[in-house]
Amino acid sequence: MPQATGSSSRGPSPAGNCRLYLITACRPDLEDFLEAAIAGGVDIGQIRDRQLSDAALLEELATARAVTARHRVPLVVNDRPDLALLAGADFVHVGQDDISVTDARRMLPSVGLSTHTPEQIVAADADYLGVGPIFETPTKPGRPAVGLELVRCAATHARQP
Repeated sequence: MPQATGSSSRGPSPAGNCRLYLITACRPDLEDFLEAAIAGGVDIGQIRDRQLSDAALLEELATARAVTARHRVPLVVNDRPDLALLAGADFVHVGQDDISVTDARRMLPSVGLSTHTPEQIVAADADYLGVGPIFETPTKPGRPAVGLELVRCAATHARQP
């Protein structure tokens, strides 16, 4: 996919050069897991964990930030711009039913957004877009798969990577 840009006033998104995006929950071996994933080609990583307390999640984010910073890999925090800011993350990623991109940018300037329809893709004002889920997944119960057609739509119509 060619280099895409975020909203015109913000210039190119640093996510535009990334090719392999990891999404993981916190896990006992998080540091080793991230090291291995990055060695395997991951060049942007998201921590997505809704089970931990804020304090425990912030500790895990500190571990993730140390690994990703050492390798110059952007760190993304799911849904929590406040914790992303405290952890020194590069991005926060929000969904359609979460805090708005505009509000998230009040805490962290770089924001990714999940999209599930062509209309959401065209209307998005985020630095990068997530499209999906492509296939049914147990991590998104009740969210129908969007299939590859929406990926094609995003590749053709999205202004962002």
